[in-house]
Amino acid sequence: MKTSLLLLPGLLCDARLFAPQVHALSDIASPVVADLTGADTIAALATSAIARMPAGRFAVAGLSMGGYVALEVMRQVPERVSGLALLNTNARADSPESIANRHRLMALADKDFPAVNTTLVPKLLHPDHVANASLVKGLDDMAAAVGVEGFKRQQRAIIGRIDSRAHLGAIRAPAMVLAAREDAIMPFEVSEEMASGIPGAVLEIVEHCGHISSLEQPEAVSARLRAWMQRIAG
Repeated sequence: MKTSLLLLPGLLCDARLFAPQVHALSDIASPVVADLTGADTIAALATSAIARMPAGRFAVAGLSMGGYVALEVMRQVPERVSGLALLNTNARADSPESIANRHRLMALADKDFPAVNTTLVPKLLHPDHVANASLVKGLDDMAAAVGVEGFKRQQRAIIGRIDSRAHLGAIRAPAMVLAAREDAIMPFEVSEEMASGIPGAVLEIVEHCGHISSLEQPEAVSARLRAWMQRIAG
């Protein structure tokens, strides 16, 4: 029997973020990719994502902003979550510096929305991947689909998120924290912090990879997710 799997995309991303994993895990998972553009709080995004899942238990995996939502799903329905995977994310609240940067990007979005991704891409991708035209176009296409208003809702949700570190010790589902060695947005230390705070969590490291691990190193990420799902089925 396949595991129900809720996939939660990051900022300015949609289901295409997880396309390689949906394909690679189709033999063991029944994936649902949530739309995280329709509300401006993490709690509301989590509630809407949960509503898309069939009755019963499910595993949840989130990348970046999707990780913030995954932690909230865990808080809202802990009895339904069979496993938790947190990719390129962290459990902290936004810093004042990050909040200021988000407000700058929201203002830029109102003037020149394509410039937002142009600004972000060098930080999102490993330096060797910034010149990958197909990868960059994929990010641009997802951003265009999210749109200005969706982007601003996402940013408001991220700014308003709580510090989840105090809640990590209550997690009992099999957990996997995935970090990319060269992720310029999520330093390795925050992944270590999160993994050490969750009882029994496994910390996985993907090499030669930036923040968008599911697309930059799809095979490595799919393999880590498969191992995590096999632990759940265990």
